[in-house]
Amino acid sequence: MLEHLNRALDHIEEHLDRPLAVDDLARIAMTSEYHFRRLFSALAGVPLSEYIRRRRLTVAGADVLAGRHTLLDIAVRYGYGSAEAFARAFRAVHGIGPGEARRTGAALQSQPRMSFRLIVEGSSSMRYRIVERDEFRVVGAKARLPLIHQGLNPSMVEFMRGIDQDTRRRLEELAAGSEQEPRGLVNVCDDLDPSRAEGTEFDYYHGAVLGPEDTRDTTGLDVLSVPAGTWAVFESSGRFPEALQFMWRDVFTQWFPSNPYASRPGPEILRVRPSEDGTDAEAELWIPVERTTAG
Repeated sequence: MLEHLNRALDHIEEHLDRPLAVDDLARIAMTSEYHFRRLFSALAGVPLSEYIRRRRLTVAGADVLAGRHTLLDIAVRYGYGSAEAFARAFRAVHGIGPGEARRTGAALQSQPRMSFRLIVEGSSSMRYRIVERDEFRVVGAKARLPLIHQGLNPSMVEFMRGIDQDTRRRLEELAAGSEQEPRGLVNVCDDLDPSRAEGTEFDYYHGAVLGPEDTRDTTGLDVLSVPAGTWAVFESSGRFPEALQFMWRDVFTQWFPSNPYASRPGPEILRVRPSEDGTDAEAELWIPVERTTAG
């Protein structure tokens, strides 16, 4: 997997001054466009589109300082429709406009070329299982929230505090009466931006997992219908919320590159059992996956 990802990185370098199609990169990486975006973001710590933009403007910066071409020629070469658009993007990365950089010979920012390699530490194992699920529903309260990578998400905390007691009671009763996995109250992330960039928005549900045969009253609650499919289920325990966020990271940076599965579009489901003092938690994370041809 990492070998194919590095070939995709080579392709990016060869096409910094030409159009780049993400589906071409995914094909080189031998995976889906959806999984390629997700995996790249997790491994690189930056969205694919942002990495390409930074690399282009790093190389463009060298052309600006060299002074052999006009700023408009450089702008067009790297895919900008006007000198003004190029200047805005240039300033956003380098903190200075291209004209001023050329006049003063200013020091510019540089986005290094990336390559991926797997570091096997062997200090712990990741507990997981593969589950085939029939269709089911997530029933609960829903909000559109910004994505936060580390620490508590203030918008999520505010949303959870805003769920009224009657709704909480109904959700607890629905969860207690359901035989569907994962059992108990769950938190669900859906419709995430493929880049997983900080601040992008997603649908967040707090509720219960119900089967299609469950006829109990769900009036007034939000319902997410989930089709049948394959899921990878991961278990973790540790400091809350850091251990949960690290589990998400490790799934994409360690488990996917080492196993013949790729992520597929769909909700991600988390069940958390906090300790009495709320400082630690046990968690179960459900990620929708599909088996790849590898392995």
